[in-house]
Amino acid sequence: MAPPLPLSAETRQTRGKGAARSLRRTGRVPAVIYGHGREAEPLALDDLMLQKVLQTAQGSTLLDVTIDGRAPVKALLREVQRDALKPTLVLHVDLFEVRADEKITLQVAVHLVGTADGVRNGGGVLDHTLRELTIKVLPADIPEHVEVDVTPLMIGHAIHVRDIKLANAEILNDEDL
Repeated sequence: MAPPLPLSAETRQTRGKGAARSLRRTGRVPAVIYGHGREAEPLALDDLMLQKVLQTAQGSTLLDVTIDGRAPVKALLREVQRDALKPTLVLHVDLFEVRADEKITLQVAVHLVGTADGVRNGGGVLDHTLRELTIKVLPADIPEHVEVDVTPLMIGHAIHVRDIKLANAEILNDEDL
C-alpha cells in the first residue's frame, strides 16, 4: 500500500449552485467531507492540487486531508463529479473520513494476469465478468487492485470468488460468482 497522498482544503461558508460556480471561477473545487458521526463539512480544494492527486490516485487511494491547517484526517475519495462536456473539469468531490482501527467496505479492481491456456492453445475466448470485488479491510491494508492469474485456465473452466485469497481482507461478493 502506498502512503496517503496529501491534500489541503479550506472550510467554506457558502453553499448552493451560485456559490459553487463562483468558487470554480477562482480555481477552486467545492467538496464535502463526512463520516464517523461528523457533520458534513463543506470544503474548497485547490483545482491544480486536486488534479495532481487525481492523476496519481488509483482505485481506492487513501488521502491525508489537511483542513484549515489542522492535523491531517485520513479520507477516501468517495465520488468525483465531472462535467459531461469537459471531463477534465471537476465539479464536486465527496471525501469519506476513515479511522485506522476500523474496517471499511469498498470496491477494488480485478486485474487479470497471464494468458489462459485455453485461449493460447485451444482457441478459446476469456470472459472476464467480475471486474471489481467488494472487500472489507482496514484502511492501511487497502490493495490497489486484486491480481488473478488466469494462466492455468482451460476451455470450460472458471475462477470463482471462493478461489481468490486476499491477505488482511474479507471478500464480500457471493463466492459462486
